[in-house]
Amino acid sequence: MTQPPATAPFPGPLFLGPLFLGIDTGGTYTDAVLWAEGSAAAPGQTGGAIVAKAKALTTRHDLAVGISGAVDRVLAEAKVDPSAIKLASMSTTLATNALVEGQGGRAALVMIGFSEADLARDGLKAALGSDPVLFCPGGHDVHGRAHELDLSALEAALPELAASVSGFAVCAYFATRNPEHEIAARAMIRQATGLPVTASHELSSKLGGPRRALTTLLNARLISMIDRLVAATEGFFAERGIACPLMVVRGDGALVSAAFARQRPIETILSGPAASLVGARHLTGLDDAVVSDIGGTTTDVAVLDRGRPRLDPEGASVGGWRTMVEAVAMRTFGLGGDSEVGIEAGALDPKILLGPRRLLPLSLAAMAHGDVVAAEMERQLRAPNPGRLDGRFAVRTGVPERLAAGLSGPEAKLYAAVGDAPLPLDALLSTTAQLATLNRLVSRGLVHVAGFTPSDAAHVLGRQSNWDAAAARLGAALFARRRDGRGQPLAATPEALSERVLSALARQSAEVILETAFAEDGLDGAGTVAHALVQRAVDGHHGIARLSVALDRPVIGLGASAGLHYAGLPALVGNDCVVPADADVANALGAVVGQVRVSAEATVSQPAEGIFRVSAGDDAPRDFSGEEQALAEAEARIRAIVAARALEAGAADAETEVSRDVRASVVEDRRMFIEARLVATASGRPRIAT
Repeated sequence: MTQPPATAPFPGPLFLGPLFLGIDTGGTYTDAVLWAEGSAAAPGQTGGAIVAKAKALTTRHDLAVGISGAVDRVLAEAKVDPSAIKLASMSTTLATNALVEGQGGRAALVMIGFSEADLARDGLKAALGSDPVLFCPGGHDVHGRAHELDLSALEAALPELAASVSGFAVCAYFATRNPEHEIAARAMIRQATGLPVTASHELSSKLGGPRRALTTLLNARLISMIDRLVAATEGFFAERGIACPLMVVRGDGALVSAAFARQRPIETILSGPAASLVGARHLTGLDDAVVSDIGGTTTDVAVLDRGRPRLDPEGASVGGWRTMVEAVAMRTFGLGGDSEVGIEAGALDPKILLGPRRLLPLSLAAMAHGDVVAAEMERQLRAPNPGRLDGRFAVRTGVPERLAAGLSGPEAKLYAAVGDAPLPLDALLSTTAQLATLNRLVSRGLVHVAGFTPSDAAHVLGRQSNWDAAAARLGAALFARRRDGRGQPLAATPEALSERVLSALARQSAEVILETAFAEDGLDGAGTVAHALVQRAVDGHHGIARLSVALDRPVIGLGASAGLHYAGLPALVGNDCVVPADADVANALGAVVGQVRVSAEATVSQPAEGIFRVSAGDDAPRDFSGEEQALAEAEARIRAIVAARALEAGAADAETEVSRDVRASVVEDRRMFIEARLVATASGRPRIAT
């Protein structure tokens, strides 16, 4: 593993260009950087320099606490007046983590023109879970012609739904060709409930109703979470006198205004990873690399080719859900420093298993809540035999009480028993069924489970020292007492157990990096990595046939713990691993060097010979008698739409490009128009405070 030359802190307030603030609110830490545009950069960097950087713990119950901690520290380090900041930009892993962990608000899905059978497509039924769904007659055909709309069932259900959900998702059949039924349902819901409503045509113009409905449902679930993040940031800025535009990084790496992101939070999935790719390129100067960003909850892996990340043409896939969100071709795995540590069931010599669920590390829980965590683990250690719930605690996350609406009887009873201080699970749970109930509360984001994690293992071995190492060692001792298939303890000492855990994290990190590389090469990534030949090659088990596997480009390791967890990575992936000096704040840095970029689409179809129908935006479709006239109208409409979106997204002097994809066929020497798709893209640097 190599490291590029460290860059010294930028000397005092001698920066030459405008001062920008970058923030990344991750699952464990909130990072902040001050970046001076146009200042002399370090070798390998381009345009600008880091003035100062800082970290603070992310506080999910009150995000303003973590944000204020990181920003206050970075301002103090740089010794600058907050009013000197001309632009603030934020990337976040909160939406990504929520989808990976199955969290988010409860949302009602309204399907117009669909049947219950459509829930079976694209994983929509699994994603819906226990959230309510209503089916209403209506929708349109492929040319935008309406079926009869009947919203009476929705109108009757709204009073009851308003008391049990945090938002609504509306998806109508072929709404991308005519959105009028979605607009009507949206207006009814807003007037009756005042709750946030997401209409599918606002998020995507692609066909494929069930997947568009899935994307819309996930967006509705995320609105309250991103709204709290933006509100916390804006409130803190007002207190500190930071008067500048606030931007948010989307999943494709582009910047949009906070107001824009509040309405489309689904577009912030992979926000943090997208920003990390921009930061990785900026910090290393490498054009071709595999970028692996390890955080507390997830590891995000993507490929840089010729200095640019690839966008996923099929839409972002996170937490097992394939969405219609345009984002970097990033693969997100439930593997991080705070991953749940488990063991392979039923094996004589069980492997250490990690993730996908994030736990609150015992060392962090003990630091935050005093001696109660250590005292309970000491009690468990005095027992003659290990218990299945040893070293596990439950504590409320601290989210507003209104988000606990709609709990079942058993869920409400268990939630009432969980307090603001960690409670050991062997005292909280009396039946196996209650464990499933607790897991549902965790999925709702209401409760944290604390337990042994790789971060704790690093504290046991003295490789991390920011939290309570004594509590981490107690957790390791409890875990080491677990029995393997022969009835023997997993490890002789807490240190031996911790070494196994960290080795497992390095090994699984290599696997997810190789899985990404194989998938980019057109193979079944997971299946190829699991093959016995690849496993032998990674492990270095040589027989008569010598096997090896190697990447064709280096790995850029990002994240605060990358230097620790990726130390043994080169031997496993067959290439170098570069961990830049500012790898711990690459996401926050990437947030301030991007551009605003938005797009709008229009389609021109031919419902009957000689009629050319233009569909674009919220407007009703319009018919024209000539192809060129229809194409010109479509382009004019999307230019106007994208100009308005760019303004809403915070762009200054955006430039617009329009592409046309006209499909036609020739039958008996006669050209036959089929359909045209036009895309307008506006891009530019964000507006800054004057």
